[in-house]
Amino acid sequence: MEELPKIGCVLMAAGNSRRFGSNKLSVKLDGLTLAEHAMNVIPSGPFYRVAVVTQYPEIAELAKSRGFLLRINREPGLGLSHTIQLGIQALDEADALLFLVADQPMLRQETILGELALYLQHPDHIVTVGYNGRRGNPCVFPREFFPALMELTGDTGGVEVIKSHEDRLLFYNVEDERELIDVDMEHTLTDLMRTP
Repeated sequence: MEELPKIGCVLMAAGNSRRFGSNKLSVKLDGLTLAEHAMNVIPSGPFYRVAVVTQYPEIAELAKSRGFLLRINREPGLGLSHTIQLGIQALDEADALLFLVADQPMLRQETILGELALYLQHPDHIVTVGYNGRRGNPCVFPREFFPALMELTGDTGGVEVIKSHEDRLLFYNVEDERELIDVDMEHTLTDLMRTP
């Protein structure tokens, strides 16, 4: 029987939340912080290891309490690319990595499982969550793309690698576009609180 790829998960929780104005990951929605929402959505079965990259002590403690691998980002000013690189270095033996942002509180665990199932059917492709043709997060990158991700600089993410390999991109489409919403601004969180 063919061995399944070893898939890791990188939770990226190191941003400076400049547009939000404070550490948005400690803000609560439905009684849980955004960081807790992000960790709760990670399914326990499919990942051989989960790495949390953060600069925040409270998120570090939360990650350790759940048995996640912790990587401290001591230079968050280097941007998203540095967080991605720390995650790859932490899980460098993986065959593929799912990169999860920490400010997407409406994302469902079932969506991650569906995305992983699609990736396992096409393990040479990048797989992203999408809605109606719009690309979102999380994204799964096979190992062959790790070097390109390691070359990113500044506040750029995997989208730059995707743009160079559109022919290798597959969408796992969701029915509710709210799953793709990331909380960059305070009013976004307020709007989510109002939405049933």
